[in-house]
Amino acid sequence: MSDESHHLTPHPDGGWQVKKSGDPEASRRFDTKAEGEDYGRRVSQNQNTEFVIHRSDGTIQDSDSHGNDPHPPDG
Repeated sequence: MSDESHHLTPHPDGGWQVKKSGDPEASRRFDTKAEGEDYGRRVSQNQNTEFVIHRSDGTIQDSDSHGNDPHPPDG
């Protein structure tokens, strides 16, 4: 199983960015968190990865699994 994921994080120069795990550069940068969430969720669904949403302080707020759930439910 792959451990690839996409992350929505604050961009150092302001706004928000979506980055794939292990990539040094952002896939795309956004002015608002909502725009980043929409884009990141679509990309994550398309690539069957985990989508991790961070707060402005960098801590994890939420995550969505799209075919790559690291903790699938029993049964």
